[in-house]
Amino acid sequence: MDTNVAKTGDEVEQLGVDRRLSGFIGYTMKRALSIVHADFSRTLAEYDLRAVSFSALTIIVGEPGLTQTQLADSLQIERSNLVTIIDELAGRNLILRAPVAQDRRRHALMPTTAGKQLAAAAYDRVAEHERQLFACLSPTECQELQRILRKFRKATMPA
Repeated sequence: MDTNVAKTGDEVEQLGVDRRLSGFIGYTMKRALSIVHADFSRTLAEYDLRAVSFSALTIIVGEPGLTQTQLADSLQIERSNLVTIIDELAGRNLILRAPVAQDRRRHALMPTTAGKQLAAAAYDRVAEHERQLFACLSPTECQELQRILRKFRKATMPA
């Protein structure tokens, strides 16, 4: 085999050129996340949503009236970065910003009817995406994977 010829992804996988890295949990998680994220992005494209805007809209629909600070904390992103997401959703008439009665400097985030409908449709499609993507795992394995990931997340979250 000519070593100067670029290898395809399948050839690289078969050769195990990453075998020294594959023993690291973080590396394996990153590889799996790349697969999940690429498929997730394709799934959301039909709704013109990104992962973060889908997450934000889903939370807003489920918790109408939460503040931008609460949403930023929930998504674990900086408030300044959230503004772009909120502007995107508001610009598409999926959410509204309403002043909080006790503190008019703060805004409560409210889903519109269009936002609720889009969130419901996208949520159903994402659920189907997950069923298809993780069909190689049994229901018990899926539950165990969720349990382990939640345990890890809880243990590593800042206090």
